[in-house]
Amino acid sequence: MTVAVAQRGVTAEELLRMPDDGFRYELVRGELRRMAPSGFQHGRLCVNITTLLDQYVRSRHLGTVCAAETGFRLATEPDLVRAPDGAFIARERVDAVGDVEGYWPGAPDLVIEVVSPHDLYTEVEGKVLDWLDAGTRLVLVVNPRRRTVTVYRSPHEIVVLTEQDTIEGGEVVPGWVVPVQDIFG
Repeated sequence: MTVAVAQRGVTAEELLRMPDDGFRYELVRGELRRMAPSGFQHGRLCVNITTLLDQYVRSRHLGTVCAAETGFRLATEPDLVRAPDGAFIARERVDAVGDVEGYWPGAPDLVIEVVSPHDLYTEVEGKVLDWLDAGTRLVLVVNPRRRTVTVYRSPHEIVVLTEQDTIEGGEVVPGWVVPVQDIFG
């Protein structure tokens, strides 16, 4: 669950320079939002799915996989910086932009969001729409309570996968296929 901090008009540069106070933040249209540290189950599921993705991507030199807390600047004036639980950026885009010290300028190609126990589904849906609006081509929402993965390719192309199904990377991560049960295993 995110909590709005009573501070408005914050920029991505200000967020990047903030001292570490033990919390994670996202910047939603100039509004700073504090996020509680993740719980054990959340962290375990993030590692499970990002490890599977990273191993596949590295072995085929397809691009870069980023861990949780990596910031992506999705919009400016007002600034929008989101930090997914995992992300993939295609090699061509990484090569074109190069190594970035601050927030990645734009959306990743694939985003992974793991629902935390106190997340509101409306907040998760808002994040998904922000990712898709910014150009993310594939969003995976892992729901530990339901043991499902919801795949978003657009706001209208949505598929809910159960443990009997498999995730397919399609055009975003060609050839990547993962049984949903492997994420929860």
